[in-house]
Amino acid sequence: MYFTELIIIIVIVVGIFIYRNYKGQNVGKYVIGQVQNMYDRFAPYSFKVVREKTKQLGQEYTMRQYTLQIALFAGFAAVVTYLYFYNLIISIIYALAAVSFVPYLSYLRCKKTYSEFLFEQVQVYTSNTIMEFATTQSFVKALEGVRDSGVLEDPVLSDVNQMINMGYDNGTIDEALEYMSKLYPYYIVKNMHQLFLQITKEGAQNSADSLENMQLDIDMLVESVYRDRIERASFHKSFLQFGIMLYLMVMLVQYLLGRETYLILLERWYIQLLMHGVLIINTYFLLKGEKYYNENVGAE
Repeated sequence: MYFTELIIIIVIVVGIFIYRNYKGQNVGKYVIGQVQNMYDRFAPYSFKVVREKTKQLGQEYTMRQYTLQIALFAGFAAVVTYLYFYNLIISIIYALAAVSFVPYLSYLRCKKTYSEFLFEQVQVYTSNTIMEFATTQSFVKALEGVRDSGVLEDPVLSDVNQMINMGYDNGTIDEALEYMSKLYPYYIVKNMHQLFLQITKEGAQNSADSLENMQLDIDMLVESVYRDRIERASFHKSFLQFGIMLYLMVMLVQYLLGRETYLILLERWYIQLLMHGVLIINTYFLLKGEKYYNENVGAE
């Protein structure tokens, strides 16, 4: 017990020290700001790009939302683990561990937002290029029409500009199509590029019908992707509810055994190890589910 009381006193002293040194400031904002600065400093470049685009789209969390998420994670972890072990030190450790997952979940959420944005841009690129080509009968001119229409945003807009420059520099569209297909390996992109190569090099007959069929394929894909998003959202809600219920199964165990019997069992090291294993495995299960939900958005 003395060790537990010592930890509590240390936490209180640290809190008072921070408050006295940053009096007049919002202490919570200061702490979160310092964590954010540290994370921004060491975060991978790819994540910084994704997060910046998420901010531009207006879908990045505010400081208040991050604070609420941290408090929710820490509070839930502390309460649940206290019900498992009835040990304040273990609860604090698990609460800190839960908060450490917030940056990873932020990364997954931003990656999902960015994936959805890219897919929408690719869909706009393919659909509008087909419509422009039907009018101009020139792939480069079609790209210029899409670029000048103002419907594309970076990074797709910059890549389309690069395609146009490559088309004029090389006198052919082969390298430009290969460049775009590698950057955006969606099958609608590859199929559209293959169709343009066929029309350009072989002078395909009934190109209007081929372009119309390609447009129908794109529309069907977009419909299936948006349907998948709705189904994923429904599954995600049920999945989280199920995961939380698994954490609370310990309450059922204590009800069946009786709290006194449970505390006696908890004194045995292998029972404590088993309880830690239950928590860790269930957390891993939830993180894998979150990873699945936030990745491969728009995948075909």
